[in-house]
Amino acid sequence: MSSLIPTRFGGALLATTLAALPLTATVQAQPYPSRPITMIVPVQAGSGADAILRIVAQRMSENMKQPIVLENVPGAAGVIGAERAARAPADGYTIFGSNDGTLNMTPHLRKKVNYDTLESFEPVSLLANITWVLIANPSLPAKTVKDLIALAKANPGKIDYASGGVGSPQHIAMELFALQAGVKMNHVPYKGATQAASDVVSGHVPTMFTALSIVLSQIQAGKVRALAVGGSKRFPQIPNVPTASESGLPGFEFVTWAGLYMPRGTPKAVIDRLAAEAAKAMADADVREKLTALGLEPVGSTPEELRKITRQGFERMGKTIRAAGIQPE
Repeated sequence: MSSLIPTRFGGALLATTLAALPLTATVQAQPYPSRPITMIVPVQAGSGADAILRIVAQRMSENMKQPIVLENVPGAAGVIGAERAARAPADGYTIFGSNDGTLNMTPHLRKKVNYDTLESFEPVSLLANITWVLIANPSLPAKTVKDLIALAKANPGKIDYASGGVGSPQHIAMELFALQAGVKMNHVPYKGATQAASDVVSGHVPTMFTALSIVLSQIQAGKVRALAVGGSKRFPQIPNVPTASESGLPGFEFVTWAGLYMPRGTPKAVIDRLAAEAAKAMADADVREKLTALGLEPVGSTPEELRKITRQGFERMGKTIRAAGIQPE
């Protein structure tokens, strides 16, 4: 059309139009995402949050036809991974796949972290809730919650429990348990939840609160004893295991979640695209079946819903940690 414009500038206009065509074609040929995406995960491989993120990321990757490469960056109860994600370029090619422990618990338990839960990240989508379970090595003479409480009262400060680190969800869950039970136990922090759970199964540490997904197969095989689940209802995969509330701690509830975030400043169009892809993955029957089989509860959300959930969780956990008297380290 430009060559038909009856003006002495027509040639220049045509030349300009033609010169712009390769650039336009290139942009149109490379819609987002045009290259692999990295997902930073601040916990060990095999943990509850990691299991959720791997299942969902695989389906998102298949649907978008671009690899999503998980990079586990554990340590310091998620601080190392969160700080790396907060520093990442806001170009759409770094996703932060986080649990709420890293975002809502750890900042209240560290004197300094170089990220701001409410300001450093753009929420994308809540993915799933993580069911928690109180486990004990069979060598520990405690078959019920009441047994464990009695044993801890008879041996104040002498019963060890493992966690994924100071400020980790495992740490908070057991401290809340000890607070409500009126007992004192000895904290043994690890660099990650998977290693901690492995040492409980092997008998190096007698007990811990952990994500059910990490130890479900060991519970079913009888390698570790499940004393109680942390939620408000029993879980279908282990229906004979009571809730902590049923076991003598009325009102006790501990449930966490995993979700997707982006570095602050990521374009809204990118966030909206990833939120839509996450919703598509969470609606997939195979994804939901895989999550449920691991003791996880598929949820899903919009970015604004996750923003609200994150803010409420951050404030609630701050109050809970202060009420429990757990001091920052």
